[in-house]
Amino acid sequence: MKMHYVALIALLCTAVLTAGSDWPMWGRVPSRNMVSPDAKNLPADFKSGDFKGDTEIIDMATTENVKWVAKMGSITYGNPTVANGRVYVGTNNDGRDDSRFEGDFSLLKCLDEKTGKVLWTLTVPKLGSGKVGDWEYLGICSSPAIEGDRVYVATNRCEIMCLDAQGLTNGNQGDTDEAQYMAGPGKPPVDLKDTDADILWRFNMAEELGVFPHNITSTSPLIVGDLVYCATSNGVDWSHTNIPNPKAPAFCAVNKMTGELAGEEASGCSQRILHSNWNSLAYGKLPDGRGLLLFGGPEGVMYAFDPIPVKDEDGFGVFKEVWRYDCNPPSYRYEGGDPSKPIKYATPMGPSEIIATPVYHDGKVYVPIGQDPEHGEGLGNFSCIDATGKGDVTATHKVWESREVHRSLSTSSIVDGLVFIADYSGFVYCFDAKTGEQYWKYDTLSHIWGSTLVADGKVYIGNEDGDIIILEAGKEMKELGRVTFIDPIYSSPIAAGDTLYVTTTTQLYAISK
Repeated sequence: MKMHYVALIALLCTAVLTAGSDWPMWGRVPSRNMVSPDAKNLPADFKSGDFKGDTEIIDMATTENVKWVAKMGSITYGNPTVANGRVYVGTNNDGRDDSRFEGDFSLLKCLDEKTGKVLWTLTVPKLGSGKVGDWEYLGICSSPAIEGDRVYVATNRCEIMCLDAQGLTNGNQGDTDEAQYMAGPGKPPVDLKDTDADILWRFNMAEELGVFPHNITSTSPLIVGDLVYCATSNGVDWSHTNIPNPKAPAFCAVNKMTGELAGEEASGCSQRILHSNWNSLAYGKLPDGRGLLLFGGPEGVMYAFDPIPVKDEDGFGVFKEVWRYDCNPPSYRYEGGDPSKPIKYATPMGPSEIIATPVYHDGKVYVPIGQDPEHGEGLGNFSCIDATGKGDVTATHKVWESREVHRSLSTSSIVDGLVFIADYSGFVYCFDAKTGEQYWKYDTLSHIWGSTLVADGKVYIGNEDGDIIILEAGKEMKELGRVTFIDPIYSSPIAAGDTLYVTTTTQLYAISK
């Protein structure tokens, strides 16, 4: 690809997606800090309602402080995003009333922000590889990123995809094989409707980069300047010991207008994969103005890269590693710290990868380690890293860490000198962002898959029991409310304007006073 590097550098230095009162990407802004500073008047008291009779439709008469509820599939892991009057969320095909698509498909739904009405749907066939590469009925797990009239999402087929935010209502643009694509390989094309998605382009990471996605492609795109960055979900095979392609990159970047490959990671971390690579990238600017691309590695090492790809001797764009930091203490990797006695992976006392998205704030990176929830609970570590270093900074740039935090999938929230983080064991913590002093620890009494949201002076967090717990966002622990939903909550709450969005396994709620 011919790239105008001078123009690209200028764009990356100046053009970073901003959000206003919307929530247009995972983490709202490229730093991925789970805070909504503009949200106001969010309720701490609401009722999620009951089903109508034997249906899976919520009876709105039984709700309180709920604007609307939209029916999802049977499993929803995707976190919603909100931009320009639309809400986007990934789910599966169960319960959908569309005779063109019967059985297991993955969906991205676009809904009207005011009413919850479905405007259009992206339908993606499964890979057919079963649990090893595209787990049945998982749906789309990616939280899409929105810029203008374009929607960027990672599909279950290991693709980075760009969609028209208008769907097919304004005609079919860009990629014109939607009818065949949505039907699936070897199937007759479907008849397209205005309520279908309009695909502008697709970049297949499996075909183009040799990626072997483990279980599911689960990553949320990051837009900075002219590029869309995306982790690849490269991982192990069914044996959980063999890495089919250790040379495949752990993340890549494509041009946001064309989908053409711009650069890929080449640090070699795919050779050290413990399980998979489900991270999402973050971006931050150092005090001296340099941009950093932040990536949590599949072996539990935190990386920082220069966001500008440079061509190697073969003409491929690669990202230069700036620094790395091992978030696993030596005692997690080796018995007694002895490298000749490695501790087996997926054991409670052993090492973990990084699944949570790193957060950049005030020159520091905040990130926990964790594992697939199927592996259960175990030792964790929450690290605060000085982001100004170079090379291996494990021994030199630790600001503080907390081994009190167990294995975690959760992205942190940092506001007013405080950092809030949850772990899979069900605890929520509040630390001093600079010193690591722990102010409090709250037990939600159930496993947590999602992340904290800080909005309107409150901390919102969901758990596997279907509870949303509302805590005061301060140094003193104070529970403000607890609302129980009918279904488990595996995603993270978000806020846009005066509305809180909560996704359960089967419903998407817009909650407002």
